[in-house]
Amino acid sequence: MARFVRCLRRTLFSNSSPSIAYRSPRIGLPSNQNPKFLISRRCLSSGSYVSEMQKSAFQGNILRLIRNEIEYELDHSPPLQPPDSFGPFTVDERPGEQWISLKRKFGDKEDIKIEATMFDRSVPTSKSTKTEPDYILHITFIVNISKGGASEVLEIMCSAWPDTIEISKLCIRKGINTSASSYGGPEFEELDDQLQDALYQFLEERGISDELAVFLHRYMKNKGKAEYVRWMESVKSYVEQK
Repeated sequence: MARFVRCLRRTLFSNSSPSIAYRSPRIGLPSNQNPKFLISRRCLSSGSYVSEMQKSAFQGNILRLIRNEIEYELDHSPPLQPPDSFGPFTVDERPGEQWISLKRKFGDKEDIKIEATMFDRSVPTSKSTKTEPDYILHITFIVNISKGGASEVLEIMCSAWPDTIEISKLCIRKGINTSASSYGGPEFEELDDQLQDALYQFLEERGISDELAVFLHRYMKNKGKAEYVRWMESVKSYVEQK
């Protein structure tokens, strides 16, 4: 019986034409297709499908977490509409950046521009302990004062602590061509005490005082919330892209 089956098999295979392939209506493949190859293709197709499903689930989980975080921030501590002025200064929020700008004119000639960072460092206070650290936040701001069409600009580097400002350095910039190797003057604290007091008064007359420090800290606290939500929204938009 076994010899008969083998003989019949040889006869069938020898009579089949290698140039004509029958296409099975059930699977849509030639009947002479290697079954191992067929199984391999099915496995690859199944693996790709599983991979796509895992990717979709991963993206869905990220989107869910991001949406929850955005919703939490907006429900519990939503950012406020930032003010567009401070005293005589106009304020440019500069959305998406770590800086804001304040501008004003003083008298007939002076143009004053202030650029302030978001919180850039923190310093432990005297109340700070190992178990309960306490910090105060710091903001750097730069004051540029120009006169009319003059190319020279007085630049004053300052710090804004929660309730006070502090001058750290000042120099004269001669336009955009100022060399990086130019002498920038001594540190502010090295100047004569009376000169230091006069420079603080100079700034105060132009609306740059301790009140500005209070305003900047309140503004940057709100900006930090707004930028965080804006950043989360941009990440969500990217993940949502197909």
